[in-house]
This record gives sequence, structure tokens and C-alpha cells, in this order.
Amino acid sequence: MKLSRPVSWFLLAFGVWSWFIWVSFVKNLWNDASGLAFDAAGDPTAYFWVHLLLAVTSFLLGTAVGAVGLRGLRALRREKNTTLATSPAPPGPTP
Repeated sequence: MKLSRPVSWFLLAFGVWSWFIWVSFVKNLWNDASGLAFDAAGDPTAYFWVHLLLAVTSFLLGTAVGAVGLRGLRALRREKNTTLATSPAPPGPTP
């Protein structure tokens, strides 16, 4: 399957965005003082574990989607370089 340049850039941007958003979320989850993520004794609650699992899953999916986008861009660049290297020379002036 061949990806277009816009689709490849979108997938790469989605992967980067996913990492940005979920890293921020995990930082906020870890520093939560509202009592949702940690109980009074300081132990993690079910809310913490569920949301940490969601974040880890999103990290993995974001990485996979971003990697597909990066591979698509690299394949397009290789194809372009191969096409340029194998194309015949333009006709020049005849003597």
C-alpha cells in the first residue's frame, strides 16, 4: 500500500500530538491532589490505574501511527530519489 504525502504527514503529526497530549495528562494524573488518583493514604486508586492504562495504550498507538506516517514519508522520498536517478537525461542540442 502506498500512502500519499498528506496522509503520511497527518499520521506522523497524529503520533506526535498523541505523545504530547498523553505525556501532559500523565504528569497531571501523577500530581493529582483532588483525591481521584490517590486515596488519603497516598495509594493509587482504580481511577489512576484505568487512566494510566489508557495513557500507555495511547502511547503505543501513537507510536505505531507515527511510525507508519514516517515510513510513508521515507518511502516517498526514496521513490523520488530513485525516479530522479533512473530518469533519462533531457535531450540536449544536437551537433
